[in-house]
Amino acid sequence: MNSRALSRTLRNTAALRNPNIRARVAAGAAMAGWYYGRTGSGWWQHSNGGYGWVGPLFWPFAYFDIYDYAIWGSGFGAPFWGYGYDDIYAGMFAPYAYDDLAGYLPPRVAAPGTPDAAPDRLAQMCGDDSRDIAGLPIDRILQAIEPTETQRAALDEFANASVTAAQTIKAACPTRLSLTAPSRLASMQQRIEAMIAAVATVQPSLDKFYSLLNDDQKVRLNALGEEQRRRIAARRHDRSLAQSCDVAQPAALKWPAEEVDARLRPTDSQRASLVALQDASARAADMLKTSCQAGDAITPPARLAAVGKRLDTMLQAVKLVRSALDDFYGSLSDEQKAQFEAIGPQRSALSD
Repeated sequence: MNSRALSRTLRNTAALRNPNIRARVAAGAAMAGWYYGRTGSGWWQHSNGGYGWVGPLFWPFAYFDIYDYAIWGSGFGAPFWGYGYDDIYAGMFAPYAYDDLAGYLPPRVAAPGTPDAAPDRLAQMCGDDSRDIAGLPIDRILQAIEPTETQRAALDEFANASVTAAQTIKAACPTRLSLTAPSRLASMQQRIEAMIAAVATVQPSLDKFYSLLNDDQKVRLNALGEEQRRRIAARRHDRSLAQSCDVAQPAALKWPAEEVDARLRPTDSQRASLVALQDASARAADMLKTSCQAGDAITPPARLAAVGKRLDTMLQAVKLVRSALDDFYGSLSDEQKAQFEAIGPQRSALSD
């Protein structure tokens, strides 16, 4: 987690604006504490190569993913729309055991200026409140649209709202390890709620700014996004939004009914709660599949509105599963809880 390559990339804000690079950083960080750094794809990996969970952190680079899709559109939407039911599943059956998670703890405090005095990398992946990272490429937008004074004031208002939104998301960064399934879903819910609040912060100022542009300026702003998309697409094979969002569930994400039965040997009352949890999970998966964006929204305000709707659905899905999980988990003995928490790490060991 404190490797020179990762540290250098996290400091390179220009590089982090590339979703391809962010996916690689998230992948490297996701595997850093897993089985002592052994490489592997991980059954909880996203179709675009990224990860929904990096140790105790859900949704690395959340602000970037919202911003990229809302401003630049299709092609940049794959990271955002790749989050869904598989991340709820990974929250219940986490791939990390305690020893694996220890790799994600902040480094020990060292004297200033020493090599060990590195910042917390997970915190850096949570978002940043500096204009350098969270701010918009103001110079490029100004050059493209040549705004009036009124438009420039609205753009500044949007930029300031963007910084506030990034701060909101960063504030939801976990400060401790989540060692149980209920605590992981609680952390997931907190992160999504912060993202929803961030969207609500930015939406009015983006709507105002865009509404002040004339038709020619809107064309030039959209062309700027097309230029960005071509630059990224030249380095990768793009997936459509539908492909990113509505991928077939791999076998690794099927409900492990037989394994739960064998490990926990639930009583009749526990089995009833378990069935309710399975039903809630299935409903959550259907909710998220139905809310997939069929196509790319045309304007930045429309895309940000689509982001808000998707996050609202994700929050409903997490709450649905979390309520059923709390009921089931609360009925288990300490030994049964330990067996339940061992399912994900055991599956990771087998896949490795």
